[in-house]
Amino acid sequence: MDIRQDAAPRVVRYSECRLPTEYGPFQVFAYREEGNPNEHLAIVSGDVRDGHDVLARVHSECLTGEVLHSLKCDCREQLDLGLKRIKEAGRGVVLYLRQEGRGIGLGEKIRAYQLQQQGLDTVDANRQLGFADDLRSYHMVRAMLEDLEVRSVALMTNNPSKVEGLRRDGVEVTRRVPHLVAPHPLNLGYLETKRARMGHVYDLESVEPATPREDVDYDPSLLFDAE
Repeated sequence: MDIRQDAAPRVVRYSECRLPTEYGPFQVFAYREEGNPNEHLAIVSGDVRDGHDVLARVHSECLTGEVLHSLKCDCREQLDLGLKRIKEAGRGVVLYLRQEGRGIGLGEKIRAYQLQQQGLDTVDANRQLGFADDLRSYHMVRAMLEDLEVRSVALMTNNPSKVEGLRRDGVEVTRRVPHLVAPHPLNLGYLETKRARMGHVYDLESVEPATPREDVDYDPSLLFDAE
């Protein structure tokens, strides 16, 4: 199905399947953008057609966190929580967007990580490489939701700017749903930076820290080069 919205690139849904997961089965839809090799996914639980106030998460790819289980961020935990919540709610959607590293790409993200080893935070590392704090775009979200016949969403996010951006792009966001995961010593600084410098809404004091695993080294010195 081809979808066109205003001046945004055409979005094409070209495949779908039922995918069994540890949270239960989901229906997965794959989309392409015209002029962009990236592919995006809609992961759907239940019947969202003609849906209002549908529980939703707009999630950007994080290979290091989701595949390599990096401890520097909370991306994998946020994705897992989103899938779990839409399954428990009986209906909902996670849009998985291929926008690695807040839009700078995987290789540049690794360069940014190298700068973070030298003491820069996630914002200053991006700026030193010549990038804006966040280069992600959400222009495809409205088209994907319209294709799924989702009319409005309750958005799982800690980022008010994402809510504002989606509304500017024509997505009806009825409310923001806090999406907090348990912090641990290696990602706490990253979460603090997102709160202090990127406007994210965190009440970290109200969230129980993650239960340490005996087989995982949580030493914060692993984040930085040895002096």
